[in-house]
Amino acid sequence: MSAADLDESADPLALERQVCFALVVAARSVLAVYRPVLEPMGLTHPQYLVMLALWGAEPMSVKELSEALRLDPPTLSPLLKRLEAAGLLERRRLPEDQRTLAVTLTDRGRRLREQALSVPRQVVERLGMDVAELQALRDGLSHVIDAAVAAEGDAGAPA
Repeated sequence: MSAADLDESADPLALERQVCFALVVAARSVLAVYRPVLEPMGLTHPQYLVMLALWGAEPMSVKELSEALRLDPPTLSPLLKRLEAAGLLERRRLPEDQRTLAVTLTDRGRRLREQALSVPRQVVERLGMDVAELQALRDGLSHVIDAAVAAEGDAGAPA
């Protein structure tokens, strides 16, 4: 479907027709489902995302972590400080490059992964949706993200 395919008779500014509105409401609603699942682990959803990235590959530089999570360093820094204060990770300058801040999990942070293994199942159960439907949604959202990133890049390009 292209922009030309939009129904001309419908109000293009109707709130319920806006992709941005649907995304924001969906994000808030899904995060609310995660909250009680993550609480026993002592994690907020943004902290959980940091831990997921580190469980997947550590050590990571703050820059690599920032890119993986698509967060700017000023947003990521307080998350890392809280996770470090909770004893789940450590931040250290690399001896070979003092400019690089490496993030590694502590033993406690690595052990938390075992508890986190139940999170996806619990979220699926709470949502009451089919796993295939959620995977298709994730894939569709990835496509939207890629398109938005490309459009953002195009917006800065000379005409």
